[in-house]
Amino acid sequence: MRHTRRIRVLVASIAAVVALAGATVAPALAITDGELDGDGHPYVGLMVAQDGAGNPLWRCSGTLISSTLFLTAGHCTETPAAHAEIWFDADVQSGVPANGYPFTGDVGGTTYTHPQYDPNAFYLYDLGVVVLDEPVVMDEYGALPQLDQLDALKTMRGKQDVTFTAVGYGLQMAFPDAAAWKENNVKVRMVAHPKLNQINTGFTGDGSLILSNNANTGGTCFGDSGGPNFIGDSNVVGGVTSFGLNGACGGTGGVYRVDRADDLDWLADFLD
Repeated sequence: MRHTRRIRVLVASIAAVVALAGATVAPALAITDGELDGDGHPYVGLMVAQDGAGNPLWRCSGTLISSTLFLTAGHCTETPAAHAEIWFDADVQSGVPANGYPFTGDVGGTTYTHPQYDPNAFYLYDLGVVVLDEPVVMDEYGALPQLDQLDALKTMRGKQDVTFTAVGYGLQMAFPDAAAWKENNVKVRMVAHPKLNQINTGFTGDGSLILSNNANTGGTCFGDSGGPNFIGDSNVVGGVTSFGLNGACGGTGGVYRVDRADDLDWLADFLD
């Protein structure tokens, strides 16, 4: 399978998305039309949410923003999730089953979801974290943006040239039926560079970005939910992969902004 340019965001319910195995807004979940990330972003990991009994529920991507805090999407940490196991290998798939997937990762932790999160309108406050049971020490972590940092993009000239770096694990291409994607969901960390199409949307207000999702720029798909969209080539997380607008991982992908006051204040409680 070719690995060049494979990073996009699919549309489906979170359970169907990664049950481990008009424009309908649905959780986004893998990178399409991107490239292998390798050691480019070692602080980006793959998480498997588990219920209180330790049963695997679904998988998502996310970013380590400190030695003990893993940032992801709210629809990745919502009930019945109570715990998550996380892997940081660039290629998790090749290590199965010796690496413990999907039961025991490099580290585990407790899941928390934004206090205003509503599963019936998940995209409005689509933010979650995993507080790790023990520190994961790295040379560098993902960083949070400044308050309202992305607002400057609304009036920026040359907006069509503004790019983000999307990173995640999961589907690398879209398929017409559930059975087909299960055989191609490869759990490899991928990277793409989608362009900014729109800042804010009619249905999410000022809480989301719309990024390109095509063969030229790449995008996101099933398995990328919660993964970072870094501003440019930096380690600053402008937002987390949140939703898709169609079932073919094409056109555009939705990103939940993390530069708003409610998000930064909530995250500060964990970082403090």
